[in-house]
Amino acid sequence: MTAIDEAADRLRAAAQAGRPCAPVRDMLPVGAIGDAYAVQQVNTQRALDGGGRLVGWKIGLTAPAVQRQLGVDQPDFGVLLADEAFGDDEPISLHRLLQPAVEAEVAFVLDCDLRAAPVTAVDVLRATAFVLPVIEVVDSRIAGWDITIVDTIADNASSGVFVLGPKPTRLSDVDLRQVRMTMTCKGEKVSAGSGAACLGHPVNAVVWLANTLAALGRPLEAGHIVLSGALGPMVTVGGPGQYEAVLDGLGSVRATFTRDQT
Repeated sequence: MTAIDEAADRLRAAAQAGRPCAPVRDMLPVGAIGDAYAVQQVNTQRALDGGGRLVGWKIGLTAPAVQRQLGVDQPDFGVLLADEAFGDDEPISLHRLLQPAVEAEVAFVLDCDLRAAPVTAVDVLRATAFVLPVIEVVDSRIAGWDITIVDTIADNASSGVFVLGPKPTRLSDVDLRQVRMTMTCKGEKVSAGSGAACLGHPVNAVVWLANTLAALGRPLEAGHIVLSGALGPMVTVGGPGQYEAVLDGLGSVRATFTRDQT
């Protein structure tokens, strides 16, 4: 068994047992980002072989401060599966999550493929059917969020589940760079930010992803959902309750957590 397989097994076992594991970075060569993506791909393929359906991609590490913290100069990505998608205010059982936190983002929904690199901002604008407000529930299979760039990539970019808002908006009707985001819980503001916090503009993040995936032979396709990256600080989910994110011009979205088994 290779180190890649062993790292994938450790992360998968943690998810199945509901108990966070030790980091996987010591199982792989130092700074081995390519190997980390290989670990991610092993567990992605296992999920697909088990009946999972890929519906899109998430972009992480879009904030310069987080990139500096992890010692990198670019974002990372993970996959989105259909059973990770929730609707506005649909109950999310905390039993399926280990160490959840929430981020408010803009989700792009594509209506054509982006296969021909280099992909430009114009290509992304033309390919986007509409955007939605979204709350990404990030999670880590690694105990205490003790992660480096290798750990988070191997762990599917610390993906958990995601909640899509109900109101589609065309890109021509909103300036995503100027969008202001406010997230509240129990009437108190817990996070705030703007579209400019996501690589200067959320479209920039999608351009990066489109080019990265095209180079890997796994291009963005019509129908894919792309979570473009956080607009404000991540907020730890401390227990049952509701988090509401309001994105000016895009509407609102609510993530509701319960202790009920599902």
